[in-house]
Amino acid sequence: MTLTDLSDHSDLSDVEKITRTCLYEGYLLWPYRKSALKNAKRWTFGGVFPAACADVLGEPATMTTQVLHEGPADDLTVRVRFLQVVDRTVVQDGQPVDELTVSGERYVSWQEVTEREVVLTGAPAAVTVDIPEGTDTEKLPGDAASLVRGWRRLSGTVEVTAEPVADGVRRLTVRIANSTPAPVPDPGDRHARERTAPYAFVSTHTVLHSAGGRFVSLLEPPADLRDHATACRNKGTWPVLVGADEGDGRARTVLSSPVTLYDFPRVAPESPGDLFDGTEIDQLLVLSVLSMTEEERAEARASDPRAREILDRCAGLGVDDLMNLHGTIREFRAATGEAR
Repeated sequence: MTLTDLSDHSDLSDVEKITRTCLYEGYLLWPYRKSALKNAKRWTFGGVFPAACADVLGEPATMTTQVLHEGPADDLTVRVRFLQVVDRTVVQDGQPVDELTVSGERYVSWQEVTEREVVLTGAPAAVTVDIPEGTDTEKLPGDAASLVRGWRRLSGTVEVTAEPVADGVRRLTVRIANSTPAPVPDPGDRHARERTAPYAFVSTHTVLHSAGGRFVSLLEPPADLRDHATACRNKGTWPVLVGADEGDGRARTVLSSPVTLYDFPRVAPESPGDLFDGTEIDQLLVLSVLSMTEEERAEARASDPRAREILDRCAGLGVDDLMNLHGTIREFRAATGEAR
């Protein structure tokens, strides 16, 4: 088992691009400011909360993926990816403050995330997740101010099991459970979910890959495996085929995401970068960013480093870049005249 901070991951494959797009879905929404109403409640996708808190919050403490796999299980790789909430506090002269301007740059106390990954090989397999509590301090210009980032301890388990269902076919189950010690929230606290989020696995995704075997589509399974595909039970997530389309309802990689997808999803090549809303139109979001006032942009820059990246990226787009976002027809299909 390996546990990795993937915040600086680069040179992404097509599978990694769609995984990261889903991983950050809803992370921060336009107008990318802390004061925006739509950013008042965050971490809304794929949360796996501590077992002691789940019932009070009405949130799950586990996530289960089930898929059909053909071929040997010893070359199977399962990657569980999630975000961990990080509290970012502006500190001046040893005291926390809500906001501070240093050398003309504005800084705001809020929350960020860091990426985590747990890797298992083969089936059956099981590992314990244990991320220690920690802090990191970033000095700001001068000697009196800093950004202090802190994160809670997270603990849990990831288990992979295999059950034969047909000749050469097995049902794989990946079960993720959060056992993090956390204070039980007050049911009457309307901010209970936000207070508990730092103890959760946020935006949890599972990627399964088989070099020597293949996974069967659950959306359009082969006729002889349809009943077995229907019997797969997925809790809080839905697996789809990703990567190379082999044309027969099978692939070597599956992405199990809390975001509803179809088989073989793609990130549009015209997209200039992540806008944290894969269901929106990039052109509309880019134009909305460019229409923000100077005050709105200043607040967005101060709210989150990833918002700052979006502003800089949009400001650097040329006319041709914007025109490429106007729309592309990927394929034509013959009309049959049949009602759908």
